[in-house]
Amino acid sequence: MNWLDAPLLRALRTPEAMDDFSAVDWHLAISQARSAGLLGRLGLLARARADRLRLPEGADRHFTAQDCIVARQRNAVQWEVQQISEALERTGAPVMLLKGAAYAASNGPAAAGRTFNDVDILVPKAQLADVEHALHVHGWLVEASSAYDERYYRRWMHELPPMVHVQRRTTLDVHHNLLPETARIRTRPELLLAQAVALTRWPLIHVPSEVDQILHSACHLFHEGEWENGLRDLSDLHLLLSAFHMQGGSAQQLIERARVLNLLMPLTYAVHCAATVFHTRLPDGLQEGLPVTRAWMQTTFLAAMSGAHSTLRTAGASAAQFALYVRSHWLRMPMHLLIPHLLHQATTQREA
Repeated sequence: MNWLDAPLLRALRTPEAMDDFSAVDWHLAISQARSAGLLGRLGLLARARADRLRLPEGADRHFTAQDCIVARQRNAVQWEVQQISEALERTGAPVMLLKGAAYAASNGPAAAGRTFNDVDILVPKAQLADVEHALHVHGWLVEASSAYDERYYRRWMHELPPMVHVQRRTTLDVHHNLLPETARIRTRPELLLAQAVALTRWPLIHVPSEVDQILHSACHLFHEGEWENGLRDLSDLHLLLSAFHMQGGSAQQLIERARVLNLLMPLTYAVHCAATVFHTRLPDGLQEGLPVTRAWMQTTFLAAMSGAHSTLRTAGASAAQFALYVRSHWLRMPMHLLIPHLLHQATTQREA
């Protein structure tokens, strides 16, 4: 069976398909969703059609348990954002939430059933030292595993080493750019901050504009090498793109913004993959207005996403994930920096 016809994907694409699910289909869909980080979204779709479905005994308990996890994390991020806002108030720095925290705090379309592990923020690089000092005062400390890692982050990366609160043990990733300083793609974080949307509850805290959330999500997925959550992140993009289309967003608006931010290729990959996997409804002319991609790249991305569960995994999934991991490093650093870095990482892992 083609992995794109798996029960989970049929349910996410066309919720009406769940009306005809057998007990075996439900078992597979729930197992696939749990592994892919999509159980919350599957549960929301199933609850919306509860009067039409034949859920097997015990299936609803999985959805109820996941609902509790999502609600608890939603409350936790609200509290954490409040603490960040208070900690950084005196710095005057604009603070923009990224990824899952942004979805949850703004209750955007990608917040549906979404779980996440940490909070990501973006601040201007010129105010990074003030931000780090203020966070230290309020209990967030850098936990780099070695002096090399500390130097690696501060010299080359687009973020500080992860910060962990001494009491709550929550993780905060503080970014000053979308991509590393040494990346082949140069992004312009000041333009994202300029169009960020302030949250009513925390005036200091912002989220990216609707268009910029799409572009950052695409940048994160198709530039990084973290493919264990690839299908979930593509589902985020599906929801963001669908909402943009439903609200009358134009292809030209999205394409022009991607050009300005130098994120046209990540957007291209995102649009083609979302359309293939989720049959995402897109603004007229969007696919036609994007660059033509190499077919083998699309095949590699899709194969990597199939690794979300053993019943989805294609024969080339592991090779695709490894290739994209290598690609992410190649995009992140020039060769004269990358080779010594990889040698150091390999040596460190062998000694450990």
